[in-house]
Amino acid sequence: MSEGRTVDQVIAAHQAAGKFIDVDGIRTFVLDQGEGEVVFCIHGVPTSSFLYRNVITSLAAKGMRGVCVDLPGLGLSDRPEDFDYTFHNFARFCARAAEVLGIDRYHLLIHDIGGPIGFAMAAENRKKVLSLNILNTWIDVDTFKKPLPMRPFEMPVLGEAELKTIIHPSWHLLFSKMGVVNANPIPKEEIYAYVDLLKREDGGAAFLKIMRNFQKSEEFKRLCYQAVENVPYPIQVIWGMQDPALDYAHYGNQIINTATPMQVHQLEARHFLQEEKPEEIATLVAQLAGRG
Repeated sequence: MSEGRTVDQVIAAHQAAGKFIDVDGIRTFVLDQGEGEVVFCIHGVPTSSFLYRNVITSLAAKGMRGVCVDLPGLGLSDRPEDFDYTFHNFARFCARAAEVLGIDRYHLLIHDIGGPIGFAMAAENRKKVLSLNILNTWIDVDTFKKPLPMRPFEMPVLGEAELKTIIHPSWHLLFSKMGVVNANPIPKEEIYAYVDLLKREDGGAAFLKIMRNFQKSEEFKRLCYQAVENVPYPIQVIWGMQDPALDYAHYGNQIINTATPMQVHQLEARHFLQEEKPEEIATLVAQLAGRG
């Protein structure tokens, strides 16, 4: 817990819990804890490995190794101006990060934009995937529309102006309304840390590039579907049912209506269910790993 600590101290403790690796010249932060079979977690926006910190601790306590890399442009990783900030390239980056970490096979745990990224990673590395665990995300990339609070970031000038409004108090309000059912149990310094990890040295410029590079082609959709159709690994969906941005009725059903049978678990949580239900998520991942 962060009671009595400043935001800087929260981030310093988070950094001390992980390490940096070099992935093709990009200094990349990795939260890596535990031993055993690897659960490779992929985060979304506007978050980083910080969102998975409690899930990874719970996974480690269950005899698994939890790993989450900060995608380039987010968290504590580098933010190169010339990086290709597309989902498909992020998928390739994650695959390379796994290689650098010496990870041959892994269970995938994906969320938000980490969904399309993880689907592409799984499709191109089928033999390495032990199981696929899907948190609130989407798979029909060709028809996806960003939730209303995120749409301004698509637009030049308007996006930059919107980004400036993300400060500690405004983020706390959005976090409470969109992210979690009850923010009170979470120390405010941990909530504020998301803002500082988002902006850092570039003020969030790389985040805007990500928001303006969502891949919506039919070709990329077909690649994503290859991760869930006729695959050799087990799949489960773990959904925060009170998510006002990615609702289960629409986005969850898009995924479970694919050809491959999958288990579905519905949790009383909003979009950032890793904050609300870390133990439950870790337990379900570990159970599927045992069956897989």
